[in-house]
Amino acid sequence: MNRLSMMEQVHLAGEDEDDLYSGYNDYNATLDTEDLANDEGFQHAVRTSHGRRPPPTAKIPLTGSVGARLATAKGQGGLVSSMGRNAMPSSMGARPMTGAQDGAARPMTAVRAAGYSSFSKGAGFDPMNQAQAQSGAQLETKPEDTPEEKIKQLEKKVNELIEESCFANSRAEYQLALEKAKEAGRKERVLVRLREQAASVDQVNLDLTYSVLFNLANQYAANEMYAEALNTYQVIVKNKMFTNAGRLKVNMGNIYFKQKNYPKAIKFYRMAVDQVPNTHKYMRLKIMQNVGIAFVKLGQYNDAITTFEHIMGEQPDVKTGFNLVLCYFALGDREKMKKAFQKMLACDLKIDEEDKYLPHNDDKNYNLILEVIKNDALRRREKEKKLAAERNIKTAAKMMAPTIESSFAAGYDWCVDQVKTSNFVELSHDLEIDKALMYLRQKDFHQAVETLKSFEKKDSKVASTAATNLSFLYFLESDLTQADRYAEVALQADRYNPSALVNKGNCLFAKADYEKAREYYKEALQNDSSCIEALYNLGLAYKLIGRLEDSLDCFFKLHAIFRNNAQVMYQLADIHEQLGDTTQATEWFMQLIGVVPTDPTVLARLGEIYDNDGDKSQAFQYHYDSYRYFPSNIEVIEWLGAYYIDSQFCEKAISYFERAAIVEPTQVKWQLMVASCHRRSGNYQQALETYKSIHRKFPDNVECLKFLVRLCTDLGLKETQEYATKLKKAEKQKELKEQRASSGSRRGSGRRKEGRDGSAGSDSSSRAGSAISSAGHRSGGSASRRRQLLDEEDGDLFQNTKQDVDATYADPLGPQVERPKTAARKREPVEDEFADEELGDDLLPD
Repeated sequence: MNRLSMMEQVHLAGEDEDDLYSGYNDYNATLDTEDLANDEGFQHAVRTSHGRRPPPTAKIPLTGSVGARLATAKGQGGLVSSMGRNAMPSSMGARPMTGAQDGAARPMTAVRAAGYSSFSKGAGFDPMNQAQAQSGAQLETKPEDTPEEKIKQLEKKVNELIEESCFANSRAEYQLALEKAKEAGRKERVLVRLREQAASVDQVNLDLTYSVLFNLANQYAANEMYAEALNTYQVIVKNKMFTNAGRLKVNMGNIYFKQKNYPKAIKFYRMAVDQVPNTHKYMRLKIMQNVGIAFVKLGQYNDAITTFEHIMGEQPDVKTGFNLVLCYFALGDREKMKKAFQKMLACDLKIDEEDKYLPHNDDKNYNLILEVIKNDALRRREKEKKLAAERNIKTAAKMMAPTIESSFAAGYDWCVDQVKTSNFVELSHDLEIDKALMYLRQKDFHQAVETLKSFEKKDSKVASTAATNLSFLYFLESDLTQADRYAEVALQADRYNPSALVNKGNCLFAKADYEKAREYYKEALQNDSSCIEALYNLGLAYKLIGRLEDSLDCFFKLHAIFRNNAQVMYQLADIHEQLGDTTQATEWFMQLIGVVPTDPTVLARLGEIYDNDGDKSQAFQYHYDSYRYFPSNIEVIEWLGAYYIDSQFCEKAISYFERAAIVEPTQVKWQLMVASCHRRSGNYQQALETYKSIHRKFPDNVECLKFLVRLCTDLGLKETQEYATKLKKAEKQKELKEQRASSGSRRGSGRRKEGRDGSAGSDSSSRAGSAISSAGHRSGGSASRRRQLLDEEDGDLFQNTKQDVDATYADPLGPQVERPKTAARKREPVEDEFADEELGDDLLPD
């Protein structure tokens, strides 16, 4: 039956020659490809070997209808293959493909729906015709850009450049913003030319041209290229096609204001006011405020007052009221100043009440909303507006208080009373604290303290502020007890007050309790991370307890905040030196000199570092610079004098020791050094005169008498015996004083009497090792070397007063013959022992 049904559908080649393709494209439900994926019979046929074979070529004649075979396959599964090979002999009238006649394969439209084709020999199975769709998409060519398309793309590019320019300006990259604005201007001109060529001038985008020019003018102004900005604004303003362009005269007036050309700025402001309609009242008043400020800059206070009075009458605000008070203050009109202050206090800030942001215990949804709005952009804007208004009011009160009444206190009291009856009631306490601070500026500490003490029973915030200021005042007066007491009061009122915590830490720091002070500084930083006083003091506390690395971290943080702060840089250099990192210490000191090039202490410290490293030339240069800026520093003078002695230039060292003798006239050491330099340079006569002058000022000085005896002997002078007698008496008196001092200490009197012989004793030796840095740290290498050098030069000049007296003279030029120590000989307790006795040779120095 299948064969018969198929034969019924077979068309012989000779039949219907006129219509070869009739019926081939008729729709048949069996050819529906949408459901082939779910057709079991079709899927089974695809998996047979015939489904993997290439399609038949045009040389093999095909007979019968493929649709009939598919229908049979749909009913009997795997018969498609056998039927294709055996069931259709050529004698049954198979029709060859017409493409064989002309050499071209003719499409078999009837089987295309099943995925078969006579084209593309070897093509795979593609029932969805996806390959043809993809090839068609690949062959599609992009149409050529039309002039309209080019214009559209160029407009888009210009808009992008304008946006990039604006974004760069918002990032403060003004040069980049200007470059983008110029590029946008160039492309916009190209766009205009394209429109002209396309004969579409009537479609010119005026808004785009306006945007390009306006942005370019703004970028010129941001880069302070005011002439170019004004020219660009003029182009916009003079073009009648731009509506409302006259308002840009405000920008032109602002440029003239920046150039301090105030008359021209006023002219353009007034022209801009004329261009703004009356419906834009707020903008008109803003421009008029600029006019008033320009009049103030010109000193035309009456014209400024007229302008500000008009604004206060139309729409009062605190800023305009402050400017009005300032103008009346400049004219000295007390009564009008008071009225202007009252008008300023009557201004409504139009800010929501603080109660609105308080949480509700019974309304969770409201509390969730508060979490969102209590610190949003609008809330921050309200806070900024309120702070600005309060700052203006307090500044006006400070300015006018000494003027409106007979005394400063009375004027401040009037301002406080007016504030208490206004919408700014909470400012009254701040004004009273400002009053106390004004007393401090006037050096009236008693009145300041009394004013601050009146706040002890006020609310917690005000009491904490007042107690903090009192603690600071007492700390400045070195009254640590009162300072600590009021710091505690401030903390009790407000435990999270960082200033009170710093004051408490300072009191402990002054008592050398650095560990507890450190804890208070850390707590202050936890409460307010921007409290720089706490951070600096914490670094000092770490430094004094030996935690240098932690101290270094604190000062590095401060240096990141204050890049060129001299105190912070000094601490960094000093800590590096204590850590032994002289390279970093030198680098920080060099940077510090760049900030404070005339600081003598820093120059001396840097000179010490080079001296310890053995670089004498650099050390001398920095010590000499320090001496030029501060010629009274004994440490620097001593170093320079020792440097010249070490360099065998004793004559140059004389001037430095003479300067030291002027700075410390009671210290005999420097005068002895002057005499020693004269002696070393061969000027014995001058040295003798210097020693005689020293002897007249310090008659009991043993070292001076020794040098006098030696010089008189070498020069053969008659005064030798006289000075030798005085030397022996001085030595005896010195011994008696030492005996009395030692016996007094053995009796436990607790009093030590130092011999006032004017020599370089314990006082001068302790000075030689003193520090010059404010941080209290200094390397002792150079000081010890200088002392050793001076010891070698002048022998017993730095002897301790408690040693046995030795009258010998040690000459560094060569060893001398040792002689008996006459100071150790036994003496008879006879008064005026040398009155009638000739001076023996054993008393004379060799």
